[in-house]
Formats: sequence, C-alpha cells, structure tokens
Amino acid sequence: MPGANPEERLAQLGIDVSTPASPVANYVPAVRTGNLVFVSGQGPRRPDGSMVTGKVGSAVSLDEAYEAARLCGVNLIAALKSQVGDLGNVRRIVKLLGMVNAEPGFNDHPKVINGCSDLLVDVFGDNGKHARSAVGMGSLPDQISVEIEMIAEVAESTQIPD
Repeated sequence: MPGANPEERLAQLGIDVSTPASPVANYVPAVRTGNLVFVSGQGPRRPDGSMVTGKVGSAVSLDEAYEAARLCGVNLIAALKSQVGDLGNVRRIVKLLGMVNAEPGFNDHPKVINGCSDLLVDVFGDNGKHARSAVGMGSLPDQISVEIEMIAEVAESTQIPD
C-alpha cells in the first residue's frame, strides 16, 4: 500500500468508515480547534452496532482485546472523517489514550492498544505513528472491553463538512 492515500488504504483493507457512532449524551464525536482534532473516546462497536464487552484477562482474551482495539480505531477514523471530510487532510495522528477494562492481574495493556496503533499506521503510514498511553481500568461504560480517544493534526486549510 505504499503511496496510497488513507482513503485508498481503507478501501484496500475493506474498512468502511462512512457511519460514525452517534453520541449518547450531551457531547460531540470530535472537536476541532486550530489544526487539531480531538476525537471523543470510541468503544469497540462492530458494524452491526453490537459492542465487544467483558473484562480483558478473563472473559476476553488478549487476541480478542487487540481486535476490539482495532474496532475502536475504525470508529476513531470514522469520527475523524466526519470532521475533516477527506482523510488525506490528516497530517498526522498525534496522541492516543487507550483504556482497557482489565482484570486486576492483567498487565498487557500496551499489547491490547496495539490493535488501534497498528491500524492507524496501516491507514496513515508513518503519519499514523503517535504518542500513546495505555492504561487499565476497573470498568468502562456498559462493560465495553476497550475505549480509545485520539488527537490528530489536520491541514490548516481543511474545512469542516456541514
């Protein structure tokens, strides 16, 4: 996929980001200030609308949690796209905060969040490499297994779609 833009890479990967999740409370999926876009935390929502739930380290395996984090990445990209239109306007992914709903003895949080990080590099190339935190939580909303938020830098001339 070298040389392909992010939209082409998504198509090559068979990933659809045309329908971002709708907020369930009084917030928005993403906010742009200047050339930064702050994307609200996204959970592992599958295309059918269901979520990956359960504690990582017991009900959810490391491999399943990695895939859940990848789903979070798809949802982050969808929310980002809703703000910037063409993903070619993304200069780089700046930062992720990954939260894992984990059993107390689980300590592979970074390996879980790699699911999202790897996807962002697959889609944005070197511009997808980012700073990151990966932490464990005692619980997450609706018992989802993973939630991730993101900050991205976009081209200054990018107009927010209506």
